[in-house]
Amino acid sequence: MNLLVDDIGELVTNDPARDGPLGLVRDAAVLVEDGRIAWIGRAADAPAADRRIDADGAAVLPGFVDSHAHLVFAGDRAAEFAARMTGERYTGGGIRTTVSATRAASDDELRGTVHRLRREALRQGTTTIEIKSGYGLSVRHEARSLRIAREVTDETTFLGAHVVPAEYADRPDDYVGLVCGPMLRAALPYARWVDVFCERGAFDADHTRAILTVGQAAGLGVRVHANQLGPGPGVQLAVELGAASADHCTHLSDADVDALAGSETVATLLPGAEFSTRSPYPDARRLLDAGVTVALATDCNPGSSYTSSMPFCIALAVREMGMSPAEAVWAATAGGARALRRTDVGVLRPGARADLVILDAPSHLHLAYRPGVPLISEVLHNGVPQCLT
Repeated sequence: MNLLVDDIGELVTNDPARDGPLGLVRDAAVLVEDGRIAWIGRAADAPAADRRIDADGAAVLPGFVDSHAHLVFAGDRAAEFAARMTGERYTGGGIRTTVSATRAASDDELRGTVHRLRREALRQGTTTIEIKSGYGLSVRHEARSLRIAREVTDETTFLGAHVVPAEYADRPDDYVGLVCGPMLRAALPYARWVDVFCERGAFDADHTRAILTVGQAAGLGVRVHANQLGPGPGVQLAVELGAASADHCTHLSDADVDALAGSETVATLLPGAEFSTRSPYPDARRLLDAGVTVALATDCNPGSSYTSSMPFCIALAVREMGMSPAEAVWAATAGGARALRRTDVGVLRPGARADLVILDAPSHLHLAYRPGVPLISEVLHNGVPQCLT
């Protein structure tokens, strides 16, 4: 059985073979078969289909690809957020608060949070999401976090090196040994990626390189939390190790920008974190003008960016980071796919996965033009219309 999405006023394909950076098609239709795109063209030329969805002249775009999220946690840090809004500086130290709550939670409690936030993201158009561990920080709890994350996504990331837990505060080398050994082995059945928070107060260059190198040798792809709180070695290490993405990229030197521009490492920007911590926003314009591939993601987590909304991040990127609406939409779809090294999502063309978002708006411009408005009218994931209630 096939499905035709018809009467599309503006179709964003991200297909470079079509017009402009977004590969726009006007007065379009999309044919879906077996969860994949089978045909794209003018609505007037659309083939017959078993079922039809009338977009009624609205805009349609690929499902958002959120390539950086931390959904496996327990507890709440709303009081910490309130303190920052009245002047307290963000340091990342609150992660240990979430670690304590997460360790104490049952599997069902963690599962309930993950599934709730995944549904919340889907209602806002996110069809592909990456989920990290990092709030367990023990062999058992990191493996548990990844196992639960795997229930809702194949894009799972081992982040045992989020911070050094309290019980290893005076023995960071011993903790790195644990991450590189028993913890990594326990995580491998459930993880596709390895990540490290390379930052002051977390992990230095030597520890970061050691963890990522061991993870890479075990078959995991590399991601890096880099240069969020200040200048540091994270971006350079990401490029050196061929990481798929360097995430945050808030404080960059000219050498960092040049390194990213000369590599295949994507700069994943997380404006929800800057919004929630009153920190300076990354300079996306500088990166784009240098030729760096940029992605947008939510960084959804309970401490520094408790949002699952990619449309919100698009609006922030346009307002605060120097991106055009088209650049921000591309970064939230095709850019996120690049950051996950995926070619089947973030784009609409024959053979790609049939992940489509229908807006209650005539153009992609409205995602930034009407911030905070629930513009997601309908979502198809693997060609199946989703229940958004």
